[in-house]
Amino acid sequence: MNTPETTDYNAGSITILEGLSAVRKRPAMYIGSTDTHGLHHLVYEVIDNSIDETMAGYCNRIKVRVHLDNSVTISDNGRGIPVDIHPKEKIPAVQVVMTVLHAGGKFDNDSYKVSGGLHGVGVSVVNALSETLEVTIHRNGQKYRQQYKKGVPVSELTVVGTTDRTGTTIKFRPDEEIFEDLNFQYEVLAKRFQELAYLNKGVAIEFTDEKTQTSQTFHDEGGIVSFVRDTNETKGFHPIIYGKGEVDNVFVEFAMQYSTGYKENMFTFANNIRTKEGGTHLQGFRSALTRAVNTYIQNTDLPKKFKEKLSGDDVREGLTTVINVRIPDPQFEGQTKTKLGNSEVVGYVAGIVYEQLSTFFAEHPKETKQILEKVVDASRARQAARRAREMVRRKGALGDHSLPGKLADCQSRKPEESEVFIVEGDSAGGSAKQGRDSKFQAILPLRGKILNVEKTRFDKMLQNKEIKALITAMGAGIGEDAINLDKLRYHKIIIMTDADVDGAHIRTLLLTFFFRQYQELINQGHIYIAQPPLYRVSKGKFEQYITYEEEMDRFLIDRISSQETVKTEQETLLTGDELKELLTTITRIRDNLADIDNIGIDTTLSRHLFSFDTKLSPDSFHNGEVAKLQEYMASWGYTLDISREILDSEEDEEPRIFLHFTDANEHIVRIGAEFFNSKLYKTTYGLYQSVRAKSPGCSFTILDADNEKGIPVKSPFELLSLIMEKAKKGLHIQRYKGLGEMNPEQLWETTMNPETRNLLRVTIADAAEADELFVKLMGDKVEPRRDFIVKNALSVTDLDI
Repeated sequence: MNTPETTDYNAGSITILEGLSAVRKRPAMYIGSTDTHGLHHLVYEVIDNSIDETMAGYCNRIKVRVHLDNSVTISDNGRGIPVDIHPKEKIPAVQVVMTVLHAGGKFDNDSYKVSGGLHGVGVSVVNALSETLEVTIHRNGQKYRQQYKKGVPVSELTVVGTTDRTGTTIKFRPDEEIFEDLNFQYEVLAKRFQELAYLNKGVAIEFTDEKTQTSQTFHDEGGIVSFVRDTNETKGFHPIIYGKGEVDNVFVEFAMQYSTGYKENMFTFANNIRTKEGGTHLQGFRSALTRAVNTYIQNTDLPKKFKEKLSGDDVREGLTTVINVRIPDPQFEGQTKTKLGNSEVVGYVAGIVYEQLSTFFAEHPKETKQILEKVVDASRARQAARRAREMVRRKGALGDHSLPGKLADCQSRKPEESEVFIVEGDSAGGSAKQGRDSKFQAILPLRGKILNVEKTRFDKMLQNKEIKALITAMGAGIGEDAINLDKLRYHKIIIMTDADVDGAHIRTLLLTFFFRQYQELINQGHIYIAQPPLYRVSKGKFEQYITYEEEMDRFLIDRISSQETVKTEQETLLTGDELKELLTTITRIRDNLADIDNIGIDTTLSRHLFSFDTKLSPDSFHNGEVAKLQEYMASWGYTLDISREILDSEEDEEPRIFLHFTDANEHIVRIGAEFFNSKLYKTTYGLYQSVRAKSPGCSFTILDADNEKGIPVKSPFELLSLIMEKAKKGLHIQRYKGLGEMNPEQLWETTMNPETRNLLRVTIADAAEADELFVKLMGDKVEPRRDFIVKNALSVTDLDI
């Protein structure tokens, strides 16, 4: 690759601001949270350093690999982190980078002119929050390595070989003590890598997820023009406008294209960081776009139909835009960097965008006329919508007499104690009206499926009868400038649909409506989803309603544990709480084995692995335990071969251990040794051990009434299956599909009574991600929706058609 003019990047380039402290105690301060968002943030922090090398001109290839134990390896072909002794700290510079907060090459403005990981806390925080981290550096013709545990060095920086390349490889495993969930999601990471490839044309990011056995390379020479093209696909209707410029060392580029749709798609970035909340660069673009369009209309000899003042909303309808800025000293809001705050950027972006749009409009009159036709049409539609909205508002001003006739209103006029159930169909609506408490509960039945507002213009939406009834019933108005939540008539708006595919579709359509038109209602906690029961279990006068499959397992286990007695191999009798504990443990093992099956290790094989009487780990395959395991697996008809493989010779990678299990049908399952370090393996092994503690061979006998004869079972799962069948005997189990199947009393008791019901409050954890998901699932494009269904099909556990 072409390398830029060399700037010294060595230990003296590493500037220390302060020591590392409190990261493990308060991780959310540094990565936003310890949930799945924070987990993925670790990967972003490491890869941002590789991308900084790309922006500096030294790196054109990055490789990311997620292993079976949720460890991650990220390697690049950049310059490699400096390894010489730091002049102040008297330790290797890489150790300073890895262990000192606010230490890195981002502060001297020589090593990196711009960077995404500008706060310099990234890789040191990743180190602090990782159970283990290993850094390998190729530099100066030598290969260096150092290892850490929970941020503390456990080895010296050591030369482990020679090399003819440069670069850095970091392998880390997030700490189970810190993170709630260690499962990296392929789609989340792939989306980020795709963005980085667009923003840094020329770099190739190779991503492999060994859990899903999926691999993909992100590389695009078209840059953000390709970003816009791929986002719009067939919906764009004129050439993509691209512009760039630089002012005071601030680089600005933008690409935009109008689509045939109505939604505005804005993607803004600063130093490769996705600024989901926008900021000053977005502000500058929007003002320049509106000014450029209105100036062109005023100064050009156009037909009279175009001569009207357009608003920002008008000129952005159906527009897909990517704005990318690179700034030497960016100011973000918080370490998670969701909003750009540099005030000078407004003017820089506005000037460049206005100048280049004005030039495009002047040089492309035909395409510009197409754009004007679209934005003027948008303006007229907005005016029509305003008139329709005012009509809705005027009708609302007439008081209760203007409420929709299908609404069964409540007696209370205090919004804080009132709630409205949005119910599908007249049948369920009838039951709900009869079963409710009319003092504070209102019922609004909707006929059929409401309009999909994701694909509908505002004025068309307001013509829909069901949506008009919904807006009028709520009483808070509609439209950005007309919503007044002080006039909201109900502080609980509860979506109550059937537990089938149609019910789920209607619920999704309603959520789309609320997200697009009343997002603040969600933010303030006014939107809820009712949880009608899945089952009604009865016997004689006894009845119980059950909402989840897991709850059904608990109910059956509770019921049968006091009625049955199970004998272990050691002649111990289990009944009551002891039997309940055993059966609950087996259900957890069953569920874990299903998760293991999803990563390519079939249940039959994994059962044998967990029945092996030694707990395995990656280190097990360096000693004599291999022969013992091979002999054990042979007794079950499997041949076990161990291989040591270098998966990437270009990266001079260390050999990794793989296990190859071949069954009698010559079917081979290949497992990386890292699996035996995963939380899934260790947890499941512990559960198996608790079963073995009761019966070493995991076989049992289900005794009859006089505790003498019984039914022998050879495995915990056979025991669970037979016991569950016994638990169901004599019970009438009714699976509900529609609310109309319940009489009013049942509906009240299970779903509407505040004392016994279970409501789910709708929240938005990440508005930008929610926005993209609604576009994907409810928008015009079929392909993203189909891809989503295909990729998530195996996760479906209860599909009711």
